[in-house]
Amino acid sequence: MGGFFGAVCHEDAISDVFFGADYHSHLGTSSGGMAAYDRTIGLQREIHNIRNSPFRTKFEHVFEEMRGSSAIGCISDSDPQPLLIRSKLGTYAICTIGLINNADQLIKQYFAVSGGHFDAMTGGKVNSNELLAALISQKDSFAEGIRFAQQSIEGTANILILTDRGHIIAARDRLGRIPVLVGRRDGDYCVSFESFAYQKLGYCAEKELGPGEVVEISLDGIEQLVSPGKEMRMCAFLWSYYGFPNSTYEGQNVEIMRYRNGEIMAEHDREEGLLHGLDSVSGVPDSGTPHAIGYANESKVPFARPYIKYTPTWARSFTPQKQSERKKVAKMKQIPVHELIEGKNLLIVDDSIVRGTQLRETVDFLYSNGARSVHMRSACPPVMYGCKFLNFSRATNDLELIARRTIMDLEGEEGFNHLEEYSDSSTERGKKLRKSICEKMNFSSLEFQSLEGVIKAIGIDPCKLCTYCWNGKE
Repeated sequence: MGGFFGAVCHEDAISDVFFGADYHSHLGTSSGGMAAYDRTIGLQREIHNIRNSPFRTKFEHVFEEMRGSSAIGCISDSDPQPLLIRSKLGTYAICTIGLINNADQLIKQYFAVSGGHFDAMTGGKVNSNELLAALISQKDSFAEGIRFAQQSIEGTANILILTDRGHIIAARDRLGRIPVLVGRRDGDYCVSFESFAYQKLGYCAEKELGPGEVVEISLDGIEQLVSPGKEMRMCAFLWSYYGFPNSTYEGQNVEIMRYRNGEIMAEHDREEGLLHGLDSVSGVPDSGTPHAIGYANESKVPFARPYIKYTPTWARSFTPQKQSERKKVAKMKQIPVHELIEGKNLLIVDDSIVRGTQLRETVDFLYSNGARSVHMRSACPPVMYGCKFLNFSRATNDLELIARRTIMDLEGEEGFNHLEEYSDSSTERGKKLRKSICEKMNFSSLEFQSLEGVIKAIGIDPCKLCTYCWNGKE
């Protein structure tokens, strides 16, 4: 995924962008970058690898190395950014959040039209920011260029540009799959993915960009360059997992949504008679915890933390490149509370079950510490499709997904014609899917939140949500 933050200030903007970008560290672990504009120096840029060290430690010297009254910063889980671009539109810095699925096709088209070239990365890959810049430069203005680029790509592109005039141009993806928010503090402005990032810096909510909307931000105010479209497909998974708890998208707070989601799951389990004999409800830290709190509040089963995740020194579990290393780090982070595990019937809520790799390790860990039974609940429906818009699932093919893999085991490829049935716990196929995963993962029972349930918990019009990973509908 990734996140960005920019600011246009009367005084120095470096401090705001340093902290604002750092507040997006939960969205990426690959690289971080900042660019700034100063009237005397012009545009400056700095990029660092943050795979094994957080953004703030790599950029702690930025206050001595960079200055400017306008700046942008980003956390990336893909290409290094921002890039500095020199084109007929001027010199500017650009960073993006999203995924371009037809990059090779667009590169070939660009070569055919321009006869130009790209700076290639390892393996010949072209930085997505450079590709977008090439598309933008084919038009006579940033507004026309961004609109052309977003219409050309298959995927998602939120774009942040810092111009050589010190202005920031912010563009939300054509279908608004992820947010872009603008904040105001006296006469200063900022733009952010996460709302809490600017609130902590003293900015108040000024504007949430609509799908495809493009604005130019300066000390003179906010100028709309492209008006928003009517169609929206915002990623529903933001509320379930990726979004930070304090953030609000389209008027719906992430933490509150997760409480509602857990309550809806508990209501279902009560109706099905599945709440008897449980000693406690807990969440897989951290994003599963609020779903579990909602479940516990509604079910009246006590909330507890039978194990604690040790985070002061251990990196995030998906940071290592090798799966064996990720598993070891995940295991080392789990510290048991024996009194809350031994002889207990535990219900664990996770934000989702995608591949199930680490979840099996967690269940075995609980049994090895004396749990009598471990019941599992997923706060999302079964993930049936790898995300092709934001790539959150990190699956290279659909058979890496535990639901798909289990269906293949049960019925072969014929089962893929009945994915809707497998998602539904009331059908025979749905019951077989859950039973088979329980056997594979050593769960005492398993249930997934329904698609209707998660949409109800989010609380916005279903036609404005992207639920592709669950039902394949774009």
